[in-house]
Amino acid sequence: MVRYAENELFSITDFTKQISSLLKGIKNNRLEKIGVLKNNRLEAVVLSTEEYNRLKAIEEESRNQSWAYWKDDELDHFGRIAIGLSRNDYDDADEDYSTW
Repeated sequence: MVRYAENELFSITDFTKQISSLLKGIKNNRLEKIGVLKNNRLEAVVLSTEEYNRLKAIEEESRNQSWAYWKDDELDHFGRIAIGLSRNDYDDADEDYSTW
């Protein structure tokens, strides 16, 4: 969970009253983020465009990488081997676990 300093949380009313100075604080890096509260619940977060672009680049990079995930049948196969091993079924040297 993201933590907010006391000077980073504002009610929607206070945010709208101070929007100009708060945005300057974000732009000049005096504030990392601004949490906007409505009925004492976090409704929105304001970030600098630089930080937003950095986060979007990270998101895009993670989508473009070829992650090596196991397929469902591979996970199922691994699970059956693990269950077999936990039951000490691995003693049989003739057992072909690849056919499970």
